[in-house]
Amino acid sequence: MIKIMQDKPKVLFVCTGNSCRSQMAEGLLKHYGNGEFEVYSAGLSPSYVHPLAIKAMAELDIDITNHYSKTVNEFIGQEFSYVITVCGSAKEFCPVFPGKYKALHWSIEDPASTSGTEEEMMKVFRKVRQNILEKVKHFITAF
Repeated sequence: MIKIMQDKPKVLFVCTGNSCRSQMAEGLLKHYGNGEFEVYSAGLSPSYVHPLAIKAMAELDIDITNHYSKTVNEFIGQEFSYVITVCGSAKEFCPVFPGKYKALHWSIEDPASTSGTEEEMMKVFRKVRQNILEKVKHFITAF
C-alpha cells in the first residue's frame, strides 16, 4: 500500500506586537502538536519577545528563547491552512492571505499590559499561557 504524503497544516498566529500571545501560541502548538503542524507567529507592529513570556514558557519546558518578533508582512503572499488572530487589533487589521484558509479569532488578554512586581506580572502571564494552552489543545483535538 502506498501512503500519500500530505503537507502539514500551516498555521500563523497574529497579534499586535508578536511579543507575548502569538509567541506563546506558536511555542505551544509546536510542542503539543508533535510536529504535525507547520507553525509561525507574527505581529502587525512587531517589537520583541517579552522576557516574561519566555520565562512562562520555560516553566513548561518549552524554549522560545530563539524566537524573534516578526512582521506579518514577511508572510504576505504565503498560503496558510489557518490564520489565528489572538487580539482585537490583529483581527481588525490582519491582512488577507492568498489561497483558501480558515480564519479563527481567539480573544486573549495581553499580559504585557499588566504592571506590578515580577511575580504579580508572572501570575498574569501564567494565566494567559494556560488560556492559550487550552485553546491550542482544543484546536489540536478538533483537527
